[in-house]
Amino acid sequence: MALLPILTAPDPRLKTISEPVEAVTDEIRSFVDDMFETMYDAPGIGLAAIQVGVEKRILVMDVVGKGQEDSEPQPIAMINPEITWVSDDDAVYEEGCLSVPQHYADVVRPAEVKVSYLDTDGKSQEIHAGGLLATCVQHELDHLDGILFVDHLSALKRNMILRKLLKQKKQAS
Repeated sequence: MALLPILTAPDPRLKTISEPVEAVTDEIRSFVDDMFETMYDAPGIGLAAIQVGVEKRILVMDVVGKGQEDSEPQPIAMINPEITWVSDDDAVYEEGCLSVPQHYADVVRPAEVKVSYLDTDGKSQEIHAGGLLATCVQHELDHLDGILFVDHLSALKRNMILRKLLKQKKQAS
């Protein structure tokens, strides 16, 4: 396994719409393992392939035990995920992102979703998600469509965050 470099905004690759995975191969499974290692190391609760520069419809998540040291990890890998249903109710969560480091904002999203996807064995799966899992899966699916959580904010807030990130990148260079 290997740690992968995480892209940060305003990297233009983060605005790319990811391509479907043709077949779940050993190479894809190995990449998923690397994504999990990278996500846990960051540390984060979700990571989309495009965040590590790979334009494939793959995401990984683990929201169980967030902030609870004694909880067992429950990793979920989704290949070619697709939202098939959204609830009428909304939920607000303070979101952050490994590609938008040290910035957080409240984002309104559907409170529950159903998602169909392929697992790492290439088998079709579906989950009904609520709470933090619903927020996380929608956040990561947005990445696959070239959308960052800041795109859900007002133009003023979004531009302020992106200007700060650009300034940090310039200072680091």
